[in-house]
Amino acid sequence: MLAQAVESYLAVRRACGFELKCQGKLLRSFAAFSEACGQNHVCSETAVQWAGSARSLQQRARRLGDVIRLARYAHAEDRRHEVPHPIFGSERGPRPVPYILSEDDIERLVQAASQSGYRTLRRSTYSTLFALLACTGLRVSEAIRLRYEDITPDGLVIRNSKFRKSRFVPLHETARVGLEQYLERRRPYAPFDDHVFVSLRRKPLRLVDVDYAFRTAARKIGLPCHPQRPRPTPHSLRHTFAVRALETCPDGRDRITKHMLALSTYLGHGKVSDTYWYLQATPQLMRNIAEHCESWVAGAQP
Repeated sequence: MLAQAVESYLAVRRACGFELKCQGKLLRSFAAFSEACGQNHVCSETAVQWAGSARSLQQRARRLGDVIRLARYAHAEDRRHEVPHPIFGSERGPRPVPYILSEDDIERLVQAASQSGYRTLRRSTYSTLFALLACTGLRVSEAIRLRYEDITPDGLVIRNSKFRKSRFVPLHETARVGLEQYLERRRPYAPFDDHVFVSLRRKPLRLVDVDYAFRTAARKIGLPCHPQRPRPTPHSLRHTFAVRALETCPDGRDRITKHMLALSTYLGHGKVSDTYWYLQATPQLMRNIAEHCESWVAGAQP
């Protein structure tokens, strides 16, 4: 019975656009654990016991949070399902401070990628990929899923990204030229695969491949990698794009609101609050906020 409730819950959430791959596995594991304990409904005590087997406190909180959402759904139809209390605290820890790259960092990173590894397509692949991420703000997952048909005369079509959303990303002429030059070399390398970016295995790039190539290039140019400080990752290129876009935001409340909404849509954020988070990313943005607040307190127009 509990296993059926899990499948029903997952089907409804996925119909709303959530993938729930990891959560689905965990909830099925919880259902099996509960049924092994003789429970056919969500039991708070059993849920806490199952979630408590995770290694870290944050993992326990996330596990219990998944069960809580399941229980709320199931309780609406059958009150025998108990809704556990979030005794492990918040599921989300503080969001890590993004590492913002300078223009010089990006240039040196792309150059390092173009010289790393064997003299093969690999060099062109990663230098083009990093340059594309930097000038478009794409997610890494979106870039490595690009196919030939997604490159149009007007820009890139990003299909079925987060929450199954699709959007259009315009390309600057210099970015288009760089991409076309790469494709001239790439097409004969793996002619039966239409993914834009491919590995030396002649298959689509994996996230782990991109992460390794980025770390190699970042280490080569001396970018810091301290465990207790913000560290550069492939996603830093997207963070940097968002921050630079905010730094060019015009003054004026209405214009700022429109700029934020446009940037949020462009980046494919599900909530505009995800875009506002970038306001704390650099001293310049924080200084601008402080100056506007001081002006407002002093009686000036915001």
